[in-house]
Amino acid sequence: MSHFFTSAFGRFRLVSLLEGLSFLLLVGLAMPLKYIAGEPQMVTIMGRAHGGLFVLFMVALVHAAVEQGWTWRALIAFLASLVPFGAFALEWYFRKEEEAGAEVSGG
Repeated sequence: MSHFFTSAFGRFRLVSLLEGLSFLLLVGLAMPLKYIAGEPQMVTIMGRAHGGLFVLFMVALVHAAVEQGWTWRALIAFLASLVPFGAFALEWYFRKEEEAGAEVSGG
């Protein structure tokens, strides 16, 4: 877990996961509560939380993209944030990449 706090890329990964979780809670819990159960309060709460996390996600993405020299990867990360489960697919990819790098370096 500490690797999330040691670089802009790590902080981006953490914020990405939190933003992805908030997106799933908004779409999978709050929206059904509003439209099926007639309880709109959760959409207000989760909508604000998700909006704030999305802004934080964009700041973290720009910071990581500048630090890492990303071009296409930044665009792919942004597009992944627009799709439910996209943040988790992105994290899966980063972990696979991390593991492959550790195998190549012998660690």
